[in-house]
Amino acid sequence: MSRIDESRPFIPLNIAVLTVSDTRKLEDDRSGNTLSERLTKAGHLLAERKIVTDDIEAIQAIVRDWIGNAGVDVIISTGGTGFTGRDVTPEAIEPLFEKRMDGFSEVFHRISYDKIGTSTIQSRATGGVAGATYIFALPGSPGACKDAWDGILKFQLDYRHMPCNFVEIMPRLDEHLKRGKLQEV
Repeated sequence: MSRIDESRPFIPLNIAVLTVSDTRKLEDDRSGNTLSERLTKAGHLLAERKIVTDDIEAIQAIVRDWIGNAGVDVIISTGGTGFTGRDVTPEAIEPLFEKRMDGFSEVFHRISYDKIGTSTIQSRATGGVAGATYIFALPGSPGACKDAWDGILKFQLDYRHMPCNFVEIMPRLDEHLKRGKLQEV
């Protein structure tokens, strides 16, 4: 069973939050606020926060910049994961993945199903890894952001979480690239 091992140190990560929206501004970005508040309350650092329009090239430009930034360990986006014509976040982010994290979407949908039932199928939440950076794309609702953070990310981004977590494998994410973005934990 999963648990927090208090004998291990907490290791704060640098997390960037990207809101994908044609209409939001920082002052009314409830989903971005939800993620920023939760990650800092957990002890992580908000590395950067931006809002971008629903445009594949614009989304990719920011995500590529953050992937290449040694000061960003994790990218969490919110918005643009539905089925409308302007929802393009998965199309922007998934081509950047070196490795796709199918389990993230599956667990997210399991948690979401318990709260909103079959409406969860209207989300294309996704996750993956690129350039030794974890990347997660969440729906644009505060509830979905809470579910993803509280049910998955809070634990997997905590080095103390057992039996395993994303933090302990971070130093090995880019070993195939032989460039060492990350230092040994």
